[in-house]
Amino acid sequence: MQRSKAHKDAAARIDRDKLYTPVEAAKLAKETSTTKFDATVEVALRLGVDPRKADQIVRGTVNLPHGTGKTARVLVFATGDRAEAAREAGADIVGADELIDEISKGNRLNEFDAVVATPDLMGKVGRLGRVLGPRGLMPNPKTGTVTPDVAKAVTEIKGGKIEFRTDRQANLHFIIGKTSFGERQLIENYAAALDEVLRLKPSAAKGRYLKKVTFSTTMGPGVPVDPNLTRGLTADLES
Repeated sequence: MQRSKAHKDAAARIDRDKLYTPVEAAKLAKETSTTKFDATVEVALRLGVDPRKADQIVRGTVNLPHGTGKTARVLVFATGDRAEAAREAGADIVGADELIDEISKGNRLNEFDAVVATPDLMGKVGRLGRVLGPRGLMPNPKTGTVTPDVAKAVTEIKGGKIEFRTDRQANLHFIIGKTSFGERQLIENYAAALDEVLRLKPSAAKGRYLKKVTFSTTMGPGVPVDPNLTRGLTADLES
């Protein structure tokens, strides 16, 4: 891939042979961001699991203490009072049969970032797996997106709740904020997400669990982070 001069200059500031502390990495990621807009700061983890085995898939959610810097657009499949409760909670799109038909045809897919459904509609929503599944948007009880309390789910997602899941290469990605965030905000978000990932370590996983950590920004270079530093992450920050 052809890289811009700005990207090459930014990458040159990063020592590839060094493992940075999370605080150093957050600062460097912000400083080496190459975009003119408020870029997203993302974390990529390489885990010591075998995602081909169901009992080693790492999947969960976490409420970031400082949010993601972006208000997620939420689609809710619900009817009656629950549909109304979803609208009052701030859901962007709410519907049932007609909306399911629309999504099944591939329409409106760019209008939402998360999907919530009530249990009674999952029989119909289930057929959207081929459309929503590849985008990581299929509602799931394990992540709290299949629930009778759709208002609560919408509020949590709008407030900074993120979902993560290992891919086929045992990588796991999640957002910890924007380049406009302070370093403390980024690190506290990282700490919250990392704690949950560590808590979800599969009992079947053998050997080293957290193998590699990288911070990066939208279109920016990756910053290697020491995977051994998982506790007291805010200790190096100024109070």
